[in-house]
Amino acid sequence: MIVPRFLDVADETIRPAEMGIRLLHDPVMNKGSAFSLEERRRLGLLGLLPPHVSTIEEQIARVLGNVRAQPDDLRRYVEMISLLDRNETLFYKVVMENLEEMMPIIYTPVVGKACQVYGHIFRRPRGLFITRRERGRVREVLRHWPNRGVRVIVVTDGERILGLGDLGANGMGIPVGKLSLYTACAGVHPAVTLPITLDVGTNSAELLADPLYLGMRENRLRGADYDELVEEFVLAVQEVFPHALIQWEDFANHNAFRVLETYKDRACTFNDDVQGTAAVTLAGLCSSAALTGLPLKEQRFLFCGAGEAAIGIGELIVAALAAEGLPKAEAAARCWFMDSKALVESTRRDLQEHKRAFAHDHAPIADLASAVRELKPTALIGVSGKKGQFTREIVAEMARLNRRPVIFALSNPTDNSECTAEQAYAWSEGRAVFASGSPFGPVRRGDQTFVPGQGNNAYIFPGVGLGVIASGASRVIPEMFLEAARTLAACATKEDLAVGRLYPALSRIQDVSARIAAVVAEAAHARGLAGEPRPEDMLAHVRSLQYVPAYKTYV
Repeated sequence: MIVPRFLDVADETIRPAEMGIRLLHDPVMNKGSAFSLEERRRLGLLGLLPPHVSTIEEQIARVLGNVRAQPDDLRRYVEMISLLDRNETLFYKVVMENLEEMMPIIYTPVVGKACQVYGHIFRRPRGLFITRRERGRVREVLRHWPNRGVRVIVVTDGERILGLGDLGANGMGIPVGKLSLYTACAGVHPAVTLPITLDVGTNSAELLADPLYLGMRENRLRGADYDELVEEFVLAVQEVFPHALIQWEDFANHNAFRVLETYKDRACTFNDDVQGTAAVTLAGLCSSAALTGLPLKEQRFLFCGAGEAAIGIGELIVAALAAEGLPKAEAAARCWFMDSKALVESTRRDLQEHKRAFAHDHAPIADLASAVRELKPTALIGVSGKKGQFTREIVAEMARLNRRPVIFALSNPTDNSECTAEQAYAWSEGRAVFASGSPFGPVRRGDQTFVPGQGNNAYIFPGVGLGVIASGASRVIPEMFLEAARTLAACATKEDLAVGRLYPALSRIQDVSARIAAVVAEAAHARGLAGEPRPEDMLAHVRSLQYVPAYKTYV
């Protein structure tokens, strides 16, 4: 059962005995052992809790002890999600005060494992599931959500979960995890967030044969039927939650680009895999210039992978170079792509539409190592979703070509990374400028310690969402991601760069997100897209909106 988010403790129609039990089962209102003695007397809680009144610090210590005592990361994930289900305030207090430890647990890489076994670890529903059976009734489904003031929706159809492929309804872990980062990283109030899964079936034989799979046991909806369900969903959101931002998450390439193109000018929406990944990668490339000595416009980029993330990065690089005065055609010519077959080049007749803008004139190249030798890139960007693509030979060749080779292994989860941080530094003799999609620990090499930067979208999308809320933006435009990338790059300090970290420490992410939100909101106002009056001090206004997890006093 999904519990209403705000239980009215002043409602005199609720008997004290009933009030106490309902409070303890409402994750928004529940304080657990932190209810005061007076609250226990007044709210029907006497006897329902152990007698000691805990401070929130004592509760945090208990949570951390229990999480750290679990034998593996998946059980740590279950422990934290169970906490979210029973005490939302405490969950966010723990996460926000221990973000470097908790973010890998509540999101990538552990969320990937959690999605793979979603039906096996299922405890309590979160968010909404919409299937083909709800065609014609999607508005009704949305109205079942107890909060009317939803401002951010993250929605997936589960077809391309991280680098794990088609997980169907199991993909719900992604919207839940993403929205927890909206709160933990940017201070978006959890009450205005809503995770949604469009369960349109799965083509995974393994899931269809799993007796504990909780989704629709049928092959994926395709064609006009799929498009009509998505159309009804978008129109229903605009009616039921008219101020909501829709973030598309982990859709397969054949739907991701098409859906984004269809709705980018009709709804307040963006695709994080395309645009969020692009912004965080561009920020890392901008930061890398301080270490390589090469400004963005003097670099040549080779992508291992040509899916939605890769093309999104390429398009934003082109926009950034064009903003610096480079003609778009020349800017696009700096970006080269290797897909699963070969080099993306003009003689190929098998290219999908989204790749054609980057199909330059060049003789065919069959493999990545040959592409590195022939194209001589300054930056190698891995978005293939396949482990080990950056071999010793490839990294060594990048190091031979460049004084400081830029190596970004961005595929998630960790098991899918193109190379590890240790490999990148070792194979380049410590000269690589490295970033990854999943977290890697510090690497010691001789008398130097490298702290690899994680190019995590969490640096971008929460701030973008907060900026949309702060401005009341009616649309999300590419300029917002360009400004977000520049702002993120500017937040990397000399101390960060000195240890090889291209991004600011996660401990600063609330401040970073506020700064990103401010420039996003300013872009909305500058382009006439804002629905709220422009405040005199945008950054101060944004910070005033940020959620701080703290218990309320009920008596």
